[in-house]
Amino acid sequence: MTTNDYLQLGLYLVVLLLLVKPLGSYMAHVFADAPNRVTRFGGRVERAIYRLCGIAPDEDMGWKRYALAVLLFNLLGLLAVYALQRLQGWLPLNPQHFGAVSADSSMNTAISFASNTNWQGYGGESTMSYLTQMLGLAVQNFLSAATGIAVLVALVRGFARRSATGIGNFWVDLTRSTLYLLLPLSLLLSLLLVSQGVVQNFKPYVDVPVVQASSYSTTAKDAAGHEVTTQAVVTSQTLPMGPAASQIAIKQLGTNGGGFFNVNSAHPFENPTPLSNFLELLSILLIPSALCYTFGQMVGDRRQGWSLLAVMLVIFIPLLLACTAAEQAGNPLLAHLGVDQHASALQAGGNMEGKETRFGIADSTLWATATTAASNGSVNAMHDSFTPLGGLVPMWLMQLGEVIFGGVGSGLYGMLAFAVVAVFIAGLMVGRTPEYLGKKIEAYEMKMASLAVLLPCALVVIGTAIAVMVPAGVAGVANPGAHGFSEMLYAVSSASNNNGSAFGGLSANTPFWNVLLGACMFLARFPLIVAMLAMAGGLAAKRHVPESAGTLPTHTPLFVTLLACVVIVVGALTFLPALALGPIAEQLMSAMGH
Repeated sequence: MTTNDYLQLGLYLVVLLLLVKPLGSYMAHVFADAPNRVTRFGGRVERAIYRLCGIAPDEDMGWKRYALAVLLFNLLGLLAVYALQRLQGWLPLNPQHFGAVSADSSMNTAISFASNTNWQGYGGESTMSYLTQMLGLAVQNFLSAATGIAVLVALVRGFARRSATGIGNFWVDLTRSTLYLLLPLSLLLSLLLVSQGVVQNFKPYVDVPVVQASSYSTTAKDAAGHEVTTQAVVTSQTLPMGPAASQIAIKQLGTNGGGFFNVNSAHPFENPTPLSNFLELLSILLIPSALCYTFGQMVGDRRQGWSLLAVMLVIFIPLLLACTAAEQAGNPLLAHLGVDQHASALQAGGNMEGKETRFGIADSTLWATATTAASNGSVNAMHDSFTPLGGLVPMWLMQLGEVIFGGVGSGLYGMLAFAVVAVFIAGLMVGRTPEYLGKKIEAYEMKMASLAVLLPCALVVIGTAIAVMVPAGVAGVANPGAHGFSEMLYAVSSASNNNGSAFGGLSANTPFWNVLLGACMFLARFPLIVAMLAMAGGLAAKRHVPESAGTLPTHTPLFVTLLACVVIVVGALTFLPALALGPIAEQLMSAMGH
């Protein structure tokens, strides 16, 4: 690694950590039960929304009612996105006159955006109308992110409340997440992105002349069945337009990741400059990081929030450095051929395949690591072109359960499930009932936490096994051997952990892959939400247990180490055999020159 790498990565982390406390404190005020200066500022708008929708904001929902509201609301959103895609050929704001999207692709995309996964098996600029992008996909970017935050806040109330029957009001939490947090931040980021050249308009696509004409040969059969070769000359290029900046802002802030254009954040109309790249990268981890502080403030002990953030950083930073080092080391196959991959080290150096020269290796690996740590799914480089060990890092970050930052809300409630498991293990070691934040962790909480931890793992291994055994699954693989297996493993890992990024090289827009990945995305999102809300209801009803000499402190370096080890061990025990068949085997073959 170079000094420039360390400076770029260090600057990013410093700026991110400086924003954790102010934003985290702001969000704690947004979701506070008592009125405060933050909620009073937008109180009129908030109350108007409640009156318009017939919401009783003072209702304190039990966990079952809260879960039912979550599921019904997201089901309606899913159906709306599906209908928009199927009917877009007859709807307005479709200057390119795109027809209806196929049923299986529409189903996959509807589940994807409703579940905050944003997996895309289609090319955005060649498939979706402006109306579908705005009213369907962008709206779901807001609502799926707000849903994740609402579920987290309900779980936090479960820890904070004592002998209570309710965990809050879903409609209030959803409204406040959108009104006070996601909308203002998205508006600010949109304006900054437009200033950098990200497109935001309703123009039809534009044909422009190319700087230098080029030609290529095409072969076709004539009426007699003979092959005829002709020369085609390219003199113009079609530039896609559209309201991209507004969707890019919320896709990053809400850890959604769905790109307006097919190549996502590698597209110059989505991410044109190093500054836009930094701002988008910052927004990916901003809210998940700050929610740790929000958690600590809402439970009355900020040290608890800092300890969870420390666990995330303890795992994230070494993996970030490993990914960057692997890419800077270059392609081992080229090294065997005697190619000097560092001849132009000032300009590039290392493995630059599949990366944008305007970003380089450090910004590409930082993005790949951040987006897979944060359940975001956007990409500014082709992960398929990373070295085997460089590609292993983003794959394994997803397989850890998307709790190293993770999605907005969903990452932290996943980490809290791991924390419950960690204190349970510690309780077994000392022979006493485990406690976390003054609440006894008993069989019911362990069942819910185990479901949240193990269900995504099961979906990955079962889904990948189905894909490699079914001819329709293998048919989508463009590369044979270990790398092809990595492509399938990555795709199922991305869907089963609600990430949405793609390794590349896999033709996934087929009925088989659309159904398989759609099922994984749905099961990885909504059963986990129900489990977390059930845990929240059980915890809220419990009495507070005062600390004693036998209570395990959960804000110390010892607990940070224990929790990090639990996350890593679960990920390693579950996925090491699969990783050995994919990126590890490919690395060994590359090292030997095969």
